Amino acid sequence: MLVSAKEMLTKAKAGHYAVGQFNINNLEWTKSILLTAQELNSPVILGVSEGAGKYMTGFKTVAAMVDAMVDSLGITVPVALHLDHGSYEGAKACIEAGFSSIMFDGSHYPIDENIAKTKELVAICNEKGLSLEAEVGSIGGEEDGVVGAGECADPDECKAVADLGVTMLAAGIGNIHGKYPDNWAGLSFETLDAIQAKTGDMPLVLHGGTGIPEDMIKKAISLGVAKINVNTECQLSFAEATRKYIEAGKDLEGKGFDPRKLLAPGAEAIKATVKEKMELFGSVGKA
Repeated sequence: MLVSAKEMLTKAKAGHYAVGQFNINNLEWTKSILLTAQELNSPVILGVSEGAGKYMTGFKTVAAMVDAMVDSLGITVPVALHLDHGSYEGAKACIEAGFSSIMFDGSHYPIDENIAKTKELVAICNEKGLSLEAEVGSIGGEEDGVVGAGECADPDECKAVADLGVTMLAAGIGNIHGKYPDNWAGLSFETLDAIQAKTGDMPLVLHGGTGIPEDMIKKAISLGVAKINVNTECQLSFAEATRKYIEAGKDLEGKGFDPRKLLAPGAEAIKATVKEKMELFGSVGKA
């Protein structure tokens, strides 16, 4: 059974650890992440971008697949199915499709419009028992065609959005989607500290978890980050393991690649990546 992310993140902030959000793109990724979470007794959030949702034929398909997989695999740790960087329309579609958690990314709107749309979604999610993530200050890099420069959010704007009753808040603190450039200035802990001072017990979210040094990750958690998103690192590990398998020429004795065996090395690589991140975030044994 899918659950809201509220309880797991409230516990994470109070316990000074973070729950990992790992984005999914197909059945193999989903299975790998769920099995690793169960093995490590860790709560987990499965992220789905709108692009990935379309690739998997729609949000209803994704919700049905994940819900059935949780049941079939005997997963007992808390699992939230979360829309990642959702548009206003995408958020409503995922609510109807059966997602248990929603992110509305209104960071590209003027703050007043971001607040108005977020407020409406808070009411809907509260009625249905879903968790809601909002964003203030765009995250750098590119994800599903959305480009941001990695700006730092205004702490007062963060408070205004947090006060609407959202479950968690993603605030730009210099973080970037994808690979970090060599000249990256690092996370702005001054901004993060100011945001936590304004938002109190609100669980904060760090996007762009791939490539951030471990010491920065741990410091961010100490300053109120309770959810960390990882996508690029899973993509890279999956692609590299699959490439090595193909280059090794393991084509089942000339019979052609069996897709189940072709994808197996990538699935194992994702397990290793997820395990490493859960250990770093401190969520192992916290289910």
